[in-house]
Amino acid sequence: MEALDYHAEERRKAEFNLEEMKIVWAGSRRNYELSDRMARIVASDPVFRKDNRTMLTRKDLFKDTLRKAAHAWKRIIDLHLSEEESNMLRSYVDQPAFTDLHWGMFIPAIKGQGTNEQQEKWLPMAYKMQIIGCYAQTELGHGSNVQGLETTATFDPQTDEFDIHSPTLTSSKWWPGGLGKVSTHAVVYARLITSGQDHGVHGFIVQLRSLDDHLPLPGITVGDIGMKFGSGAYNSMDNGLLRFDHVRIPRNQMLMRVSQVTKEGKFVQSDVPRQLVYGTMVYVRQTIVSDASCALARAVCIATRYSAVRRQFGSQNGGPETQVIDYKTQQSRLFPLLASAYAFRFVGEWLKWLYTDVTQRLQANDFSTLPESHACTAGLKSMTTSVTADAIEECRKLCGGHGYLSNSGLPELFAVYIPTCTYEGDNVVLLLQVARFLMKTVSQLGLGKKPVGTTAYIGRAEHLMQCCCEVEKAEDWLKPSVILEAFEARAVRMSVTCAKSLAKFSNPEDGFAELSADLLEAALAHCQLIVVSKFLEKLQKDIPGKEVKRQLEILCNVYALHLLHKHLGDFVATGCITPKQGALANEQLRLLFAQVRPNAIALVDAFNYTDHYLGSILGCYDGNVYQKLYQDAWKDPLNDTVVPDGYLEYIRPILKQHIRTARL
Repeated sequence: MEALDYHAEERRKAEFNLEEMKIVWAGSRRNYELSDRMARIVASDPVFRKDNRTMLTRKDLFKDTLRKAAHAWKRIIDLHLSEEESNMLRSYVDQPAFTDLHWGMFIPAIKGQGTNEQQEKWLPMAYKMQIIGCYAQTELGHGSNVQGLETTATFDPQTDEFDIHSPTLTSSKWWPGGLGKVSTHAVVYARLITSGQDHGVHGFIVQLRSLDDHLPLPGITVGDIGMKFGSGAYNSMDNGLLRFDHVRIPRNQMLMRVSQVTKEGKFVQSDVPRQLVYGTMVYVRQTIVSDASCALARAVCIATRYSAVRRQFGSQNGGPETQVIDYKTQQSRLFPLLASAYAFRFVGEWLKWLYTDVTQRLQANDFSTLPESHACTAGLKSMTTSVTADAIEECRKLCGGHGYLSNSGLPELFAVYIPTCTYEGDNVVLLLQVARFLMKTVSQLGLGKKPVGTTAYIGRAEHLMQCCCEVEKAEDWLKPSVILEAFEARAVRMSVTCAKSLAKFSNPEDGFAELSADLLEAALAHCQLIVVSKFLEKLQKDIPGKEVKRQLEILCNVYALHLLHKHLGDFVATGCITPKQGALANEQLRLLFAQVRPNAIALVDAFNYTDHYLGSILGCYDGNVYQKLYQDAWKDPLNDTVVPDGYLEYIRPILKQHIRTARL
């Protein structure tokens, strides 16, 4: 029970009010109370247990997922939960399920791309789950290159129908979650063909299964694509494959908010601007960034709590060994991840504001900020998910050997999270999109076009290309203006350098391909600047309690100076800082780690995660790690018998030297 005292003592060290920090993390007192209530509803319900998930067979795991999804829906109805509360409850169930795609992709697609009439027809059924939908875009042969999709939707004016067809093996829909075994309907993306003319990729609502017996409808071949990475992890999701053999649907099942096909087969653009569909994309990517902060916070919470429990070496005169969290090597790896969790949380909050702003502008036919918003969300989705995936694995390493145990929660968290780096845009492809936008922004400076939003700093390129970092001593790096200018100067100099290199190529596309690695680095520098600047902006807002604000200032400085240390080559090579100033930044970073240390446990407590949601013995709230590990070991099915099955057939012949005559 010794570990129980570790966390109690750690919590007494905290230099700020925990409740105030919980509210800051949640975004508001209302969000905190709502989130806390939903988390406890799930944690207290035995149907939602997940400690045995990794030991279930695929079929049992999937049936367990269906049971939890149905039970969650029952609880939502019984408790009269709002849409916001329902989403929270499902997230705390913490098991990938078909409902994720129904609510997260199918419904938003109809809302974003369907006409008012189509929404009136389909959304009431979807909201009541009288139909269950998925988002069938990705194919066996094409993912990121959406314009390369091969599924066709050919209009037949004789019957006023579309003929949906999979002309090749590679045109098979492949990966959509919820498709394999559950979805009754899908928003299917296919090439629209009228009168022999290809009008590009459009969305269509297609029924896949009978609403009576759930069998696939004629012309439809559908199933699950098979096991994925990890033991439990994302295998609870029925990612599917789908082929169409000339399946016919009514003309009015093409999503027609932006473009339509008339009864005569004429393709026409509607009065609704095509750019409106980008609003949904901004929403989805904003959600992914917020989810990144949650996943990273879970991993950091586990690693921080266990680092305070674990003791190794350093015993003096028979006294206790040193807590692992007190080793500087542990702090230098762990605390920047803790700071990153808070940084991603705050940039996620800002993205929610951006989505609202973009939506209002689109409704007013103001598209001026759309390219910048699109690039911004693409870049932040890429950066935050890549960092989070790597950070979860780093947290596993920070927990030593025990981090490799399934019940540490980290292998499962890693396996569930890493698909995020690929879906909704491959992270490298997204960064290259950001790079294209940056190159366009730089090229337009000479035309007098003023950069907006997160690229506004590029408008000060002339100053930032020449400015010198005003750091003479380590504490100068604590000045927000110094940090911000260093990151702005680095980002603009890397973009301008790439733009100058591109200008040397007669064919811009050849140049882009040749310089793609450098362009990725420039895009990353831009995205890191956004996160740093939004963290600094957060500190200018009304934060409850000066002690809380002080801790956030420390974390902001840790985040920024760690990035500077990690990418020191960029800052020095571009002339933003000198090697000596880089050394001073590192010196200040070490001092900041010492300030984080007494508050580390309280800072992860502020995430307010229940033990059920964390799903980790190493990260349990009371710190009673060793006893729980020992008890949990005996629950493994291998320990159901003292002598293992197979002893007589395989082990005994080896021991008794009868292997040559054994009947194996």
